[in-house]
Amino acid sequence: MKSYSDSYKAAGVDVTAGYRSVELMKKHVAKTFTKGVLSGIGGFGGLFEIDTEGIKNPVLVSGTDGVGTKLKVAMLLDKHDTIGIDCVAMCVNDIICCGAKPQFFLDYIAIGKNYPEKVAEIVAGVAEGCVQSGCALIGGETAEHPGMMPEDEYDLAGFSVGVVDKDKILKPETQKPGDVMIAIKSSGVHSNGFSLVRKVFNINETTVKEYYDELGTTLGEALLTPTRIYVRAILSLLDSVKVKSISHITGGGFYENIPRSLPKGISAKIQRSNVQVLPIFELIAKKGNIPERDMFNTFNMGVGMTVVVNKEDADKAIEVLKTAGEDAYVLGELTESDEGVIIE
Repeated sequence: MKSYSDSYKAAGVDVTAGYRSVELMKKHVAKTFTKGVLSGIGGFGGLFEIDTEGIKNPVLVSGTDGVGTKLKVAMLLDKHDTIGIDCVAMCVNDIICCGAKPQFFLDYIAIGKNYPEKVAEIVAGVAEGCVQSGCALIGGETAEHPGMMPEDEYDLAGFSVGVVDKDKILKPETQKPGDVMIAIKSSGVHSNGFSLVRKVFNINETTVKEYYDELGTTLGEALLTPTRIYVRAILSLLDSVKVKSISHITGGGFYENIPRSLPKGISAKIQRSNVQVLPIFELIAKKGNIPERDMFNTFNMGVGMTVVVNKEDADKAIEVLKTAGEDAYVLGELTESDEGVIIE
């Protein structure tokens, strides 16, 4: 007997729409499967066999995050096929900061009304993020929430689990004055600071469609640029040089994130002229009359990740990152100080 409930549907939850969503998303999920996947979607739990070959002492590393109010831009443009990339990126980019390789990902979608085609579009983006990071999408949940949110709105979050050999976990305490900090370029605003962005531009159906010469596109298209996923490039770097620490520049910008990977008594000294600020951030600062200190304490400013290596390894590290497809350059160096971040 097929599962359905007219009474539940009358209350706002259509279970048959949920089944339709699963059918539509299966083709997207399948392309993420790696050899560790032991189950398909639809079960009560996702099964994954971790490959520990060459790992003496495996340690699991987990990360969870959402997309935040960037979703408002996607809803205004009715474009939902890339927002899932952001969700994956926010999790796997954190995991890689420990030196761990992401293994699998699960998503959670809370939606006012389940429109199967929209849900499948969202999951298509999640699947693409998983492909880019080399992890498998082994499950998730779509929850219809009538009365909790408008029918056309949704929230998206997820989590990922990675693995690293205990002996290869990065050791930030080995950092010292004179070590070089390398910047890896971001693709844009990524998925942080959107509450301020929305306030600055008074984001609505009209303003997201405004074209800006300095961006070469509409505001909405620029803001929806997916968060860059750095997993493959960082894994390549870890195999090539000794990396001491990695920082994922998310909410809180330079001043909050970089100190998280620094030992006590060591600060990052950054030359402001070295920072390759993207046009979108210059536009935000100008439009909102935002002080530069606040910009660097809110946004990534064009730097999606920072990596610290010995000074003699800096050139090789940059070369490896560029070969892996990333734009990287020297951002600054470490110095003896308790300030955390020094931009001058």
